[in-house]
Amino acid sequence: MQKYTFFACIALMVVSLAAMATPLNAQTAPEWQDPTVVEVNKEPAHASLFPFESRALALEGKPAKSAYYQLLNGNWKFNWVERPQDRPVDFYRENYDDSQWGTIPVPANWEFNGYGVPIYVNQPYEFTKTPHPPQLPEDNNPVGSYRQHFNVPQSWDGRRIFLHFGAVKSAFYLWVNGQKVGYSQDSKLPAEFDITGFVRPGDNLLAIEVYRWSDGSYLECQDFWRISGIERDVFLWAAPTTHLRDYFVNTDLDEQYRDATLSVDMILKHYDETGPNAERMEVELLDARGKPVFSEKMDVPFEGPENTFHFSRKIVKPSLWTAETPYLYTLLLQLQDSRGKTMEVIQQKVGFREVEILGGQLLVNGVPILVKGVNRHEHDPVTGHVISEESMIQDLKLMKACNINAVRTCHYPNDPRWYELCDLYGMYLVDEANIESHGMGYNLDRTLANNPLWREAHLKRVQRMVERDKNHPSVIIWSLGNEAGNGVCMYAAYEWLKARGLNRPVQYERTQVGWGTSAIFEWNTDILPPMYPTFDAMEAYVEKYPDRPLIMCEYAHAMGNSVGGIKEYWDVIYKHPHMQGGFIWDWVDQAVYKENEQGQRIFAYGGDFGPEGTPSDANFLCNGLVQPDRRPNPHYWEVKKVYQNVLFRDVDAATGKIAVKNGFAFIGLEHLYIQWALLADGQPVQSGRMDAPKLRPGEEQVIQVP
Repeated sequence: MQKYTFFACIALMVVSLAAMATPLNAQTAPEWQDPTVVEVNKEPAHASLFPFESRALALEGKPAKSAYYQLLNGNWKFNWVERPQDRPVDFYRENYDDSQWGTIPVPANWEFNGYGVPIYVNQPYEFTKTPHPPQLPEDNNPVGSYRQHFNVPQSWDGRRIFLHFGAVKSAFYLWVNGQKVGYSQDSKLPAEFDITGFVRPGDNLLAIEVYRWSDGSYLECQDFWRISGIERDVFLWAAPTTHLRDYFVNTDLDEQYRDATLSVDMILKHYDETGPNAERMEVELLDARGKPVFSEKMDVPFEGPENTFHFSRKIVKPSLWTAETPYLYTLLLQLQDSRGKTMEVIQQKVGFREVEILGGQLLVNGVPILVKGVNRHEHDPVTGHVISEESMIQDLKLMKACNINAVRTCHYPNDPRWYELCDLYGMYLVDEANIESHGMGYNLDRTLANNPLWREAHLKRVQRMVERDKNHPSVIIWSLGNEAGNGVCMYAAYEWLKARGLNRPVQYERTQVGWGTSAIFEWNTDILPPMYPTFDAMEAYVEKYPDRPLIMCEYAHAMGNSVGGIKEYWDVIYKHPHMQGGFIWDWVDQAVYKENEQGQRIFAYGGDFGPEGTPSDANFLCNGLVQPDRRPNPHYWEVKKVYQNVLFRDVDAATGKIAVKNGFAFIGLEHLYIQWALLADGQPVQSGRMDAPKLRPGEEQVIQVP
């Protein structure tokens, strides 16, 4: 039946391609209106890394302490216009007079800094009521022009210099010292440029031109604030002439999930034939206390400008990483020249864990897990989509206190620091590509997921996310996107992921065709990820697809006085081994602070900004377990109760007999105690405290309450 659906899709696609393709003039269409161009002169995606100059600095892991790192955040010169034709076209020139310009903080969304209107809509496009990709409004597409000076130290001479933009929405051009460097889109992933040939020692000028809407905006139709600007850190970094450009760390556990093979696939780049060349790589692994596990050197002979190397080592009984036991090792990769001098050291946290689907269940380290999840948008009531580390930590602590163990990064890759913190604190992640074309609908003759002109745009967003995040143990599932239809582009993305071989399952919710008990799922998802299914539908799905686990990508919509049926969901989940949980929609109310006419600070939502007629879906963005300032909503406590990992069952309450079950997947209850109370008319008349029983995961024991 699945194959039949696939061939039917292909047939419809062939018939309708002519209608889908919007003619493009390759000679005149700018990059931001051409879906076949998603980047110009941008560096290939790679793992999040930084080349430290010493082992000591690498162990500390703070790039800001390196002599070869320069953070460019701060106040930049800024000019904003409402239409592209009004932008200052020569602003990038070094002799351009920007004395009349204002300034804007970087990173920041310009709509929350007095430029333009923040718009909230759910599923339609905010810039047009009649979408015809890649067409964009001519008289309402703001452009922000930025200028900033930076200094290149003399000590960077002979090194390769890169300029890194963590995230820019939605598309931008870059100039350095008056010379055009490149172009980028995809507003939730890094854009990195090699600017070695564009800079000089001392003072330099960078200029970027940011478009609020581009053809890429057709793939960014998510249920959140539609706002613009430089949203994440901007920094410079300098690499030696031989540099570890990328690597993939894999931890393959044996059949008993006891011992592991640690392997590292590396890509080394040699930028300058006249510069010093690396001859050795030292690979070192430390445990969580800093105690050496092993240290080994290997030769790295070069045959051309780019070479690949493989390292592997058996590790006996490593401590395994899970969300319950987030044990992290430290891997050091040190390049040395012929004299043994350190050229660079890269640090990577490593969690030994294995993710697989066997017997229709999602397993972590051979154990079926329950996904007690939530969807999380990046949101701050003051700064919008600019998220601080403090806010991330606050979210993680609140989630852990609510018994949440998994987050879907709805609907885009998050700030890299989020993944590091999830590795550290213990949180499973579904890493989701920045793809949603909801406003186009799902019909095969309309959805961009089935339009070959948009194939590269879809593929690049998946590929760059995966290459950036591939070394994080917290990432256990890849997601192709959200509510973007299905078709040839998504098929290609799924096939690329499987061929890449990064040992994680793939999910995509729009593989579902139809609704209710009769719905089917196409082949390009390893997990059944329905949205808001009925209980009958859930049972029908697992019966129809016993080889795939069911994990709801969205359920229990948490708007207003809500989440009342979540216990009933979990009553069903506990009955079926192939049902493994889901992700509540969603974590945080996305309102923002605004001052009303009385001078009071209120939480504002869609419709509270802009003139009459501004697109708005009102308060539909306020559907979180916590408020914008992270105060828990009442239903937060309901979720905490239903998601609890220690389960109690009445055996004979009159005599104090209670059954206690360990609902954790990997740990016992030794770290807990039981607090009990006897109430009469709601008032405690007796209470006490006792140690929790020693139970392995899944075990149950009847205890006697005194």
